[in-house]
Amino acid sequence: MARSYADAVAALNTLQSNFAAVDAVRKSGGKMNKDSIPEMIEWCRRIGYEPSDFNDLNLIHIAGTKGKGSTSAFISSILGQYLPSADQKAPLVEKIGLFTSPHLRFVRERIQINNEPLSEVAFAKYFFEIWDRLEEAARSKGQPTDLTAKPAYFRFLTLMAFHTYKREGVDSAIIECGVGGEYDSTNIIIKPTVTGITSLGIDHTALLGNTIEEIAWHKAGIMKSGVSSYTAPQPQSAIDVLKKRAEEVGTSTEVVSRHSALSTVKLGLAADFQATNASLAIAITRQHLAKLGHPVSQTSSAGSELPLEFVQGLEQVRWPGRCETRHEQDLSWYIDGGHTLESIELAGSWFASQIPSSGNAKTKSTRILLFNQQTRDANALAKALHSTLEASLKDERPFTHAVFCTNVTFKEAGFRPDLISMNTSATAVERLEVQNDLAETWKGIDAQTKVEVKASIEEAVDWCRGIASNSAKTTMVLVTGSVHLVGGFLEVLETGKAS
Repeated sequence: MARSYADAVAALNTLQSNFAAVDAVRKSGGKMNKDSIPEMIEWCRRIGYEPSDFNDLNLIHIAGTKGKGSTSAFISSILGQYLPSADQKAPLVEKIGLFTSPHLRFVRERIQINNEPLSEVAFAKYFFEIWDRLEEAARSKGQPTDLTAKPAYFRFLTLMAFHTYKREGVDSAIIECGVGGEYDSTNIIIKPTVTGITSLGIDHTALLGNTIEEIAWHKAGIMKSGVSSYTAPQPQSAIDVLKKRAEEVGTSTEVVSRHSALSTVKLGLAADFQATNASLAIAITRQHLAKLGHPVSQTSSAGSELPLEFVQGLEQVRWPGRCETRHEQDLSWYIDGGHTLESIELAGSWFASQIPSSGNAKTKSTRILLFNQQTRDANALAKALHSTLEASLKDERPFTHAVFCTNVTFKEAGFRPDLISMNTSATAVERLEVQNDLAETWKGIDAQTKVEVKASIEEAVDWCRGIASNSAKTTMVLVTGSVHLVGGFLEVLETGKAS
């Protein structure tokens, strides 16, 4: 087997669960695999590690429904200010790891060091080190070295992240859960420095349950005895579950309210709701540094409520695809990967806040929705988005145009290899089933909106640009509904494939 980055991505994609398997779990109402942690520990041993070997990485473990990635990015950015540099004469950390999911454009985004994705060379190197160790372990047991000798996609990347951070000498790492917490692949962590739970909502119900209390139970599974835990504000019923689970494992959890200093800090991530994630990140980072023997003063020498490094980290953080704005000559793109009912409502509120006011009313410019959601209840998300914008704008017609497309990246080339998803129905994508259904739903909500369906993101982008070129005012386009959509959209913009 060749050993390039492209070869690594191709091999990794063979580990994705196919649509039939994923659909069977959904339809059966199957819950999380209760053997997943023992299985994950066995995979660790096959590549030469015990979970306790990861303790010296000084791991921060993050679970939640909304804001996991943003909170993790805030933490990593703050810690980045304490790295050795010309400006930092007293560094508190030497190398920072950040493991998140999903990725936007490149799978190597998931495994970062010092706030930069692994290079293609490094990704390929560590990928094949794990691949080879797994095959050798199977061979030594007289077992086949085919795909049965490797774990599924996310598990493989989790193993690879821990291995990479060990090899690279990382001394602080933020690990974001994939799904849930109790049975998540990342929950082989034995002794984190601190755990955090971001805002909870209803998502992954086939695996985690249909109520906020059931979901809170799963997320609280990352709590460890004697390890401080922090949570964003939650519904009281969820708080009750979190506190009970904390008591059961021998710790406590603290609810983190909005930090007063944020009124004077310009966060690097737009939208008011990011203050919730930033506040949680502040509490978690303080505790992490304290556990490393570096208690941080509550105030800076300038009298601020936050140390300068915290302020700089909060202001300099970058997390593409989350409340992000990009401008072209005659249109502006407003990009957010919201994909749950709660997050889509937040995205809608953020977009509404970006629309210029004219007196007491919002100006009626050309506004386009570019939307997709291939696996969740797309129609419910679209309706929630319309309701949010209708209320915010006091306008029954928040968009003049709407285009619904698949997550296929390019018209001719199809998916970029990093963006291939095998857990959706290829037939449904080819027939544009979800997109046509969304178009009909939107026409029912607002018959005046000009609605279009496109087979690829590239074609949808071209269509939006065509509308903008014929508009007298700057056109505003909200791109939302799916992280996968946003990733493909950014790929189209960055490569200039759309004309």
